[in-house]
Amino acid sequence: MAGAPPSAAVTTVVIPPGVHPGAAGTNRAALADPPLIRWLLIGLSLAFLGLFVALPITAVFVEALRKGLSAYVAAIAEPETRAAIRLTLLTAVISVPLNLIFGVTAAWLISKYRFPGKSALITLIDLPFSVSPVISGLVFVLLLGARGVLGPWLEARDIHIIFAVPGIILATTFVTFPFVAREVLPIMQDLGNDEEEVALTLGASGWQILFQITLPKVRWGLLYGVVLCNARAMGEFGAVSVVSGHIRGMTNTMPLQVEILYNEYDSVGAFAIASLLTLLALVTLVLKKVIEGKQVHR
Repeated sequence: MAGAPPSAAVTTVVIPPGVHPGAAGTNRAALADPPLIRWLLIGLSLAFLGLFVALPITAVFVEALRKGLSAYVAAIAEPETRAAIRLTLLTAVISVPLNLIFGVTAAWLISKYRFPGKSALITLIDLPFSVSPVISGLVFVLLLGARGVLGPWLEARDIHIIFAVPGIILATTFVTFPFVAREVLPIMQDLGNDEEEVALTLGASGWQILFQITLPKVRWGLLYGVVLCNARAMGEFGAVSVVSGHIRGMTNTMPLQVEILYNEYDSVGAFAIASLLTLLALVTLVLKKVIEGKQVHR
């Protein structure tokens, strides 16, 4: 009809026969699992967790305390065990701050700037996740060992890295360096650069922007990465095993000491150290959940 307004597009919704338009809530309830299936799935999940998580953890502490608390304390107080604990703590104290600095620097660089080789840098950050820790340790041996590429030069200057504490710290740092960067980078990218750009226009320096704006915004992700990095550093076995030389009382970390004591049939001593690592894992899990809750309610 001339002069009539154009008709609006009409969307036709086809309702299946026998279905009332207001029965959406009823349909959702009908799609829910029957109580028997729901409880069966819950039971299977709990059984799996009990068999593969709770039971092994319980077995560690039961075996560690099998001969009593005095034997447990005596096993931890052994000189070689105390040396392994000190070396593990020393390695974590050095490698975790190094990874913290690297992680923040790499995340800042990737999220704030464009430069050639940016994709290659992101790929290199993920390299320790894709390479076996044993291979990582072997690479350092081939590079810095007595017969390695730089070995003769180091030997001539009486510098010992492989089969010594520096090699353990170096291998641990390499294996754990993605953790902080990979936790901080997505947060920096999601938050954007608006506040930093405003601060820059107001005359703030790069250090002021970093410490007063950027780091407070990513603090929970940063702490999360540090917790995971520390747990991995203290529990690392493969790379450390290759570069340590297994020198008793000198280059054995806690995981290596567990292996040695277990091979010598000292189950109480082995499981006593294993219980300390298990406690570390449980504390890490609790901290992880707390930090995740902080991130959600941030």
